[in-house]
Amino acid sequence: MKIAEIRELSTKELIERIDAEVAAYDQKVINHSISPSENPAQIKQQRRMIARMRTELRQRELNNK
Repeated sequence: MKIAEIRELSTKELIERIDAEVAAYDQKVINHSISPSENPAQIKQQRRMIARMRTELRQRELNNK
């Protein structure tokens, strides 16, 4: 998902997407700790995507005040 796609989402959709991504990220981390994944860089990419989405959400909150 690109930054432009994140900005096109509504706030409600963005919150739902963040929740889903965080749950998937947590599961990946748990699975990686049990048996190493083939591509551990995916964990890093997913963490950064969550940060991008949270940043956009925070920006929206600050603009609405």
